[in-house]
Amino acid sequence: MVHPPSVAVIDIGSNSIKLLVAARGTAGVLQALTQATFDVRISAGLSRVRPQLGEAGMADGLAAIAQLLALAAPFHPARTILVATSAVRDAGNGAEFRARVEAATGHTVRILTGEEEAGLIGRGLLCDPALANFEDFYVFDLGGGSLECLSFHRQRIVQALSLRLGCVRLTEQFVADITVPFSDAARTAVADHTRAELARSGFRFDVPDGRAVFAGGSMTTARAILAARAGRPLAETPPVLSLIEIRTLFDTLAALPLAARKSVPGLPAARADVFPTALATMLAVAEAGGITAFHHSLYNLRWGLAAEALGQG
Repeated sequence: MVHPPSVAVIDIGSNSIKLLVAARGTAGVLQALTQATFDVRISAGLSRVRPQLGEAGMADGLAAIAQLLALAAPFHPARTILVATSAVRDAGNGAEFRARVEAATGHTVRILTGEEEAGLIGRGLLCDPALANFEDFYVFDLGGGSLECLSFHRQRIVQALSLRLGCVRLTEQFVADITVPFSDAARTAVADHTRAELARSGFRFDVPDGRAVFAGGSMTTARAILAARAGRPLAETPPVLSLIEIRTLFDTLAALPLAARKSVPGLPAARADVFPTALATMLAVAEAGGITAFHHSLYNLRWGLAAEALGQG
């Protein structure tokens, strides 16, 4: 039996490093053969004027990339793509890290611009069968270093931009002590900054019904926590999270010190320090756009890169 060619995509993000191996299946539909995520933060110091990747973060990143390449190898991908986003493109030594990855693995790392990242996320979202009937809608994807914002008209991207509103970046900037409960002052600072950056960017909230999709690890985590509370796998939970649910989740987690947040079912311990900031950012985006609910999608940048590499279905 001849298997269709596959592509392996490794996304070197600010807060995690992720793998997707995908191929075109029946009728050309893009299908995942395997996926994996390592919560490896290479982005400490993103809020500085001149961020630098630390030695420990780069070493952990290299180890994670090697493990993900090993996971992809049994699928014999016809092409392997490595990309880096906000943490590497903003770091003064991002080129050094890129060179170290190439020396260790033989693979070149493509450092995406913010605009490229946003556009590829949009392309990835269009691979989601659950969005087939969405015509006009917003997309937001929150990472550790940046927030990608898009709007679609008749399933075509009409706005795509990347803002420096990632949850690691804003935690460093506005949270004085990550070990204590998330303060009202921090929430106000994050919300005010998010709204100001959205206004400064010129992003237009003009979709008539305000339909919005949210992708990325932060929304996946929010849904995973709600799934754990319900005692169900994430895949068996509704993909739509209301603003009320997100606000209630924020209020609960913000009141906990870091040590307690680390034990919350569904919340990875490695994300517990930045997750209240992520929720505060989501709420600020929703309030700025008059959005009352987000449709969560697991399709993202990696799917967009795979679709680009494998051509049209």
